Amino acid sequence: MTTTQRQPHVADDSVGVLVTRASQQISELVREEMQLARAEMTQKGKRYGKGSGLFGAAGLVGFIALQALAATCIAALALVLPVWASALIVAAVLGAVAGATALAGKKQIGRAGTPTPEQTIDSVKADLAEIKEKAHR
Repeated sequence: MTTTQRQPHVADDSVGVLVTRASQQISELVREEMQLARAEMTQKGKRYGKGSGLFGAAGLVGFIALQALAATCIAALALVLPVWASALIVAAVLGAVAGATALAGKKQIGRAGTPTPEQTIDSVKADLAEIKEKAHR
C-alpha cells in the first residue's frame, strides 16, 4: 500500500475521532448547563419560599394586630383607661412586628430576582457564540 492510499484512511479516522470527541464534549456541556440551571433555580426557589413564608407570617401577625386593635376600641368604650391602654400597647407592638416581618419578606423576594436561570442562559449564549465562531473557522 502506498502512502497516498493511507492518507485518506488516516484523515477519516481523525475526522471520526473529532466528531466523537465533539459529541462527547457537547453532551458534557449540556449536562453541566442543566446542573447549573438546577442549582440556580433551587437557590431562587429557597429565597421565594422564605420570602413567601415571611409574608404569610406578616399577614398572620397583622391580622392579630387588627384583632387587638378592635379589642382596644371595645375596651376603650367599656372602661376608661387601664384595659384599653394596655390593649393599645399590645396592638402597637404587634403592628411593629408585622411591619418588620413584611419588610424582611420583601427583602428576601427582592434578593431572589427573576424566576429565570439568568446565569445559565448567559452561559448557554456564550457557549453558542463560541461554537458558532469556531464553526466559521
